Amino acid sequence: MLISDPRVVAVPVLETGEPLVDLAGVDRVRIDPRKASPGGAWRFVRAALADRLAAAAASLPAGIDLLVVEGFRSPTRQRRYWEGYRSELLAHHPDLSADRLYRLASRWVAPPDVAPHCTGGAVDLTLCDAAGVELDLGTALDATPEQSSGGCFTAAAVPQPGAANRAVLVGALTDVGLVNYPTEWWHWSYGERYWAFGTGARAARYGPVELPARPDPSGGHDVA
Repeated sequence: MLISDPRVVAVPVLETGEPLVDLAGVDRVRIDPRKASPGGAWRFVRAALADRLAAAAASLPAGIDLLVVEGFRSPTRQRRYWEGYRSELLAHHPDLSADRLYRLASRWVAPPDVAPHCTGGAVDLTLCDAAGVELDLGTALDATPEQSSGGCFTAAAVPQPGAANRAVLVGALTDVGLVNYPTEWWHWSYGERYWAFGTGARAARYGPVELPARPDPSGGHDVA
């Protein structure tokens, strides 16, 4: 089920007004700077998602931590990701119809109008060791279906130790109530439309939100 599916888009949103909170400093949750954005926005998620990530991290085997790559994403950044991947697909498949292009692009990047990251209810993450070194989970995080020959799909068969590490991540996040986007092993959410559809909730808890502008003590900058 794609995020852009009409059944997902049709899920109503009953916004809770829950704040965005900074994941920096959460025990056993490390922050990767590769997608640093102004104001430290990439470190933020909704409070209930942060609590669930803390619980998942605490359940991991000793010596393994969560490594968060991106949480909240501004609509502007989301649109840039969307348009960039659409252009990449068109370069490889110039004869795609508009409908087919939309569906293929949605496997890897959510359309800006329904993007979970823009709600603060989604996070891209992986695992690392106690020294902060990223573990092998079968493919690079953010690998497209084309680049990974489908290995980015969560249920794909990948070589060891990637398969075992992926199973650890999936188990920890599923146990705390997060929902995975099955074409991206690294993408997990709580409270937004895709989560609501997947869990049978009558409505999503989170719609698009803005992070108030603030100085970024880490010096983060938009690199996407």
